[in-house]
Amino acid sequence: MATDGVQVLEAEAGAAGPGCEAGAAGPGCEAGAAGLGCGEPGAGREAKAPSEAVSAEDSGLDHKCLFCKIGNEKEAVELLHLDDQFACFKDVRPGAPHHYLVVPRNHIGNCKTLKKEHVSTVEKMVEVGKSVLQQKGFSDLADVRLGFHWPPFCSMAHLHLHVLAPASRMGFLSRMVYKSNSYWFITVDQLIERLKSLPGDSKS
Repeated sequence: MATDGVQVLEAEAGAAGPGCEAGAAGPGCEAGAAGLGCGEPGAGREAKAPSEAVSAEDSGLDHKCLFCKIGNEKEAVELLHLDDQFACFKDVRPGAPHHYLVVPRNHIGNCKTLKKEHVSTVEKMVEVGKSVLQQKGFSDLADVRLGFHWPPFCSMAHLHLHVLAPASRMGFLSRMVYKSNSYWFITVDQLIERLKSLPGDSKS
């Protein structure tokens, strides 16, 4: 593991807690999926500040968003899954032997912007992630880490599910970056529970 990744992680821990998935900070810089820096397309550019994140209500495509481009085949990235709603591809800096990202093809903001009606979206993302794992020959779904980085510890304003397996083989740094139900990483189960507690219609 690169020492600069460890140093960045330690710096984050001292300031606001460990685990920003992004930057050059070791495993989990999913924005590197196309060999680019985190945040906006183009190496070295900074991620959007939380105040600039696009909310969950904003639909359609953000033509400046890397994940919108990847999900709609505008970037030279191998897609492991593609349907009308979601795309899945490898994280270029994997935190486990299997590390995939599931993203909605339309632009949806980070997990903090979601509402009760997005429960089904999250559940479908989980189904896609598990399906890709099985296609890749991994069947022990009890040994999988599924979750999202919680702002401000997320590099991309586009909703993306981390699918890591086997969780039991994650290294020390990865276990920190993707620590279950920490204040920087929320598991799927915890997020769904949170969304269901919000006011709104969960049937859409």
